[in-house]
Amino acid sequence: MKLIQILKVAVIPVLTIFSFVSTSNTALADYLNSQGSGGNYRYELWSSDDNSGYYLKIWSSEASQKSEAYSTTRAFASSREALIYFDCNYAERSLPECPR
Repeated sequence: MKLIQILKVAVIPVLTIFSFVSTSNTALADYLNSQGSGGNYRYELWSSDDNSGYYLKIWSSEASQKSEAYSTTRAFASSREALIYFDCNYAERSLPECPR
């Protein structure tokens, strides 16, 4: 009988802590902020749960909506920085911010 009580006292708190930790990790999500296109490509701009980083998913303009992304970029500090990257590298726009 004591073994069952010891198991209850030891196992239940461990499982409770584990469930809180696993729940907090799975609750984090990325959010779609905007969509657009330029040149021969289209993009989706995504942000992290806390808006600390942004990234782009990029497709060929001819690709299906359900297809895998052609490219997923590195994280950017702002949505502006991410969109400038798209404009300079995919939409082939000539902006003052684009490297020459």
